Amino acid sequence: MRSAPATRVNGQICGKVAIKLHTGEQYGPNIIPHQWVEALVKEDLPGATIVETNTFYEGDRDTTEKHLQTLKINGWTFCPVDITDAEGTVDLPVTDGKWFDHMTVGKTLPDYDSLVVLTHFKGHTMGGFGGSNKNIGIGCADGKIGKRMIHARDSEDPELAWSVDMEELMERISESTKATVDHFGKHITYVNVMRNMSVDCDCAGCLAEQVVTPNIGILASTDIVALDQACIDLVYALKEEDGAALRERIETRHGHRQLSYMQELGMGNRRYLLLDTDYEDARIRPADAVEGVVPFVEDPKNAERRMRALAAMAAAQAAAEAQSAE
Repeated sequence: MRSAPATRVNGQICGKVAIKLHTGEQYGPNIIPHQWVEALVKEDLPGATIVETNTFYEGDRDTTEKHLQTLKINGWTFCPVDITDAEGTVDLPVTDGKWFDHMTVGKTLPDYDSLVVLTHFKGHTMGGFGGSNKNIGIGCADGKIGKRMIHARDSEDPELAWSVDMEELMERISESTKATVDHFGKHITYVNVMRNMSVDCDCAGCLAEQVVTPNIGILASTDIVALDQACIDLVYALKEEDGAALRERIETRHGHRQLSYMQELGMGNRRYLLLDTDYEDARIRPADAVEGVVPFVEDPKNAERRMRALAAMAAAQAAAEAQSAE
């Protein structure tokens, strides 16, 4: 990761700094390498704390105890990690929302003065794509109340656990994001890392669909809408064979509604200037940024982990089917 992507873009990152990123399920092959984040913290954000929340779904991070173990396994041991909903929740107001007048987030999130949203940009099973909007909207909402509000219309009925579909979900995610963005005001900035972009979220861990989209680079902005829009434009600027899988995931889940609804909520602007920091901030087009990208090559260790996970899942399914047939 290049030096100072966040501090260069926004000089108002100050005081007690939180870094919101997806720390991943155990051994997740596509998450931002912890070595990159360690370098960022040591060089540019000394004293910063990674912030996370527990998950709504059952897995490696649905309880604080399991979450802490997963953090160790994935290498997030070089700075403090605050699971913000470990000791409770707090409500932040949602202004002009269609679905919410507040969002419930981890109790300790408001304890921070500034927020660096460090996002692994990729696809998403339900949202189409996971950019800064998803990282905050789902990732800052607490695991048991806020995430249920987004995915299940705040219902306790297990049949409705994942009942919110398509454009309504995009709007709910965006309204959740707005609560956190408004809270931090000017003391927030966004960095999207376009690397290892599976069509699945890092929530899928080793079971994420194999990556076929080429790596593109790292983008940063103080405007969350402009940043996520620029990343989408880069995906659409790829050659058909390079970007088809990710574009299909975005479109079939109505992911573009994230962008239009954020703009309707006054969260930012979909128009932007794309500047190439490798060439003295030369203004470039999305097509220029993806020119010459090379096909993605999966790391052999990641491939092995993914194949083991798939084999274990297939074996468990076969055992369940055999037991039900008895």
